Amino acid sequence: MKKYLLLSVLGLSLVACQKDEVLNFQNDPQAFEFKEVGSITLGGLGASEISAFDPITKKLFVVNNSDINRIDVLDLKEPSKPVVIGKILMEPYGGYVNSLSVSNGKLAAAIEAKIKQNVGKCVIFNTSDLSEIKQVTVGALPDMVTFSPDGAFIMTANEGEPSDDYTNDPEGSVSVINVAAGYTVKTLNFAGFESYASILKKKGFRVFGPKATLVKDVEPEYITISGDSKTAWVTLQENNAIAKIDLNLQVITDIFPLGFKDYGFANNAFDLSDKDSKIGFSVNPKVKGMYMPDAIAVFEKDGIPYLFTANEGDSREYAGFVEMKRVKDLVLDFNNFPNGASLKADAILGRLNVTTTLGDTDGDGDFDELYSLGGRSMTVWNGMTGAQIYDTQNEVDQRSIAAGLYDDARSDDKGSEPEGITIGQIGNRTYAFLGCERTDALQIYDITNPRFPSFIMTLKTGDAPEGVLFVSADKSPNGKPLLIVSSENDGQVKFYSL
Repeated sequence: MKKYLLLSVLGLSLVACQKDEVLNFQNDPQAFEFKEVGSITLGGLGASEISAFDPITKKLFVVNNSDINRIDVLDLKEPSKPVVIGKILMEPYGGYVNSLSVSNGKLAAAIEAKIKQNVGKCVIFNTSDLSEIKQVTVGALPDMVTFSPDGAFIMTANEGEPSDDYTNDPEGSVSVINVAAGYTVKTLNFAGFESYASILKKKGFRVFGPKATLVKDVEPEYITISGDSKTAWVTLQENNAIAKIDLNLQVITDIFPLGFKDYGFANNAFDLSDKDSKIGFSVNPKVKGMYMPDAIAVFEKDGIPYLFTANEGDSREYAGFVEMKRVKDLVLDFNNFPNGASLKADAILGRLNVTTTLGDTDGDGDFDELYSLGGRSMTVWNGMTGAQIYDTQNEVDQRSIAAGLYDDARSDDKGSEPEGITIGQIGNRTYAFLGCERTDALQIYDITNPRFPSFIMTLKTGDAPEGVLFVSADKSPNGKPLLIVSSENDGQVKFYSL
């Protein structure tokens, strides 16, 4: 029988690891430290959101929506000296470009329509001369695009956000483009799950917009694809779920509701207020968290696809519908919150942002429970069943605090706000790279044993890291593993290497 070792995480949360799986970072021969080796600023707000690297031409393509909507093209032969060498303007194709992906000399760009409720486009370019290869019509508001590992498919997650007055709410969908078949496209919606909506809701799935049907309320956010290019998983962020897609059949086979995180447990404790003049963690059994992941990545081991999610959280805030309120503005059930008046103080629970679409469990008009947005964590899920395998609990915030990067002003909302995630291999070990939007940081975890991730280090990034990209040593321009982090608030792209 194997023995187990309990590792203390800053003295506040415990993570169980098998003794022979524990990575001794100081003594391990493969221990490493990433350091910044270069950077470039491409503009201001919105100037560098997502990037994609082409190992053939050594070019980096970066989304730039700061002034003129475009894709910036960088020469990355020397990561310490990136140079802008070109641009692809989006005006001929529509509105904002939201995402990029590269495979076999092709660049795929997800471009929303100028009226974002209209159908969008995926446009494919040649990475060598930037010429257009193909335009493909996809669903409304394609927010993320990715090639399958074999390059045979391009997929877009079409978020289908409503108009500001909520009178036009297009279907959320996923488009599958068959590259070999002349870029034919099939756009999948979620109509097949409409009759199961009540069952899914009981497990934590949300359908909550005004007069919403499931097919219109679903908002696909991010996609990851299995190594054999046969299965895809898509985060449905606002709905608090992950969908599974069979790429051979081009059918959505499952929706996995993610349930709720219980902030009544000590290991899940977080800072509940931005107005308590301190960073102080506390528990409350009546406060839950919706995981609501943004980015997702898959790591397959021993026949199991492990899904890693960055649990950012997101709210719907439109002129026609706002779901969020602070606790101090709610009517709390006296039986569940007998000390409700004191809890509403700004320094306790009063400032916490929660959804008004959940919590009135008996339908009497007051709130029996409180549901905040985002899990403030990285979670591992079984890609076949949707079962939760591991959660970092409150470690992401704790590590941000230890690095001196935690933003206490975000305590009332989503904490460190994990948003981006990617996975890469260095030597014979596998790592997850987690971008935290509000602490301007990248946290690195050893996930060689995906059931027990082990924290390695924190990197300072630009302001609000959005895109996290790992380039393996065999594809890297400098022959070493390369991390590329693009940040949307200051327009910086930073490069880290060993």
